[in-house]
Amino acid sequence: MAQPLQKKRKAVVCGSKFGRIYLAAFSQPGCPFELAGLVGQGSARTQISAETYGVPLYKCPEDVPDDIEVACVVVGSGPNGGNGAEIAQRFMERGMHVVQEHPLLPQELQSCFRLANAKSVVYLPNTHYVNLPPIQRFVGAARQLTQAEPVSFVDASCSIQVAYALFDVLGQALGGVTPTVFAPKLEWPEAVKSRSAQPNTYECMAGVMAGVPFTLRVQNELNGEDPDNYSHHLMRITLGGKGGTLNLFDTHGPVVWNSRLHLPPSAQTLAVNGDAPEAYLNLPTHEPLWQDGSQSHRDVLGRLWPQGVCNILQQLEQKIVSQHAPLADAQYHLSICRMWQQVTTNLGFPELRQDVPSEPRGARELGLLPEGDLR
Repeated sequence: MAQPLQKKRKAVVCGSKFGRIYLAAFSQPGCPFELAGLVGQGSARTQISAETYGVPLYKCPEDVPDDIEVACVVVGSGPNGGNGAEIAQRFMERGMHVVQEHPLLPQELQSCFRLANAKSVVYLPNTHYVNLPPIQRFVGAARQLTQAEPVSFVDASCSIQVAYALFDVLGQALGGVTPTVFAPKLEWPEAVKSRSAQPNTYECMAGVMAGVPFTLRVQNELNGEDPDNYSHHLMRITLGGKGGTLNLFDTHGPVVWNSRLHLPPSAQTLAVNGDAPEAYLNLPTHEPLWQDGSQSHRDVLGRLWPQGVCNILQQLEQKIVSQHAPLADAQYHLSICRMWQQVTTNLGFPELRQDVPSEPRGARELGLLPEGDLR
């Protein structure tokens, strides 16, 4: 006899800016929750979002009906001058499980985890990018690499907007974050600055993360009028092993393993290096582990990002079902938060740029493709 389908828990989304990615996630295959409402201040964007998804609009957590079990809080918190942490706690006070979008201040995280523990609900911070399929593939490959051989170094770069998320990606890839320590940022001498035709784009730091030598470059600049649109790339990571490097070229892929070039000893007595008998010379120079050649920016916003949110919602459901201890993940998330706070304090306030961020351009438009290329 067929088992009856289990009724999905009802959920609301609070916030309609990045919250629109969460709204779209409920239409993804495998989403464990039913979208039952949108919480917002009633802006035109909020109203049209509620109408599009056919759900009621609530003005505050206290207006949400009692049969709602899950709240997705996608409202800025302390680092962005918002009250997202307070809103999350108002939902938890009512016994609702909460997933909350980053970033938060350490004291906000502590308060949220303590309240979740007191109310016996699940509280799950979300750094978003770590749940995207290409980064999940990178993290999985990194875990396999760390089991096969020691990681020799980490080299990473990111825009300041995603620095918090970068540390979560690295923490999961390396299996932890301790011990971690950073040296002060590298300062350009005036003699170097004076020779540059452009402002310095990247601030550079070095240190150790999870016991591994670590270099970091951060694009520490923003356009105040358009803070979401000034990144040259979001994040790029290389993990070095003895046999090669594991590379995440951007948040949306590709993920590539590059085996390192090793000149064969036997070739010293040969006229042609390629005639050496060593079997490793047959290895490909690079092996794609995740790529989507047809992926467009439209695909990223309309499919990949909602899929990432669906992944975190699945994690939340698993924790609810397993009655996951609220404080079990607190130390890890607090470590990520404090690391981010330490680095951003070291870097200083982002440089404010007045020029308008340019729209992206394709390789064909720029004349970068060889003549006759059919792409």
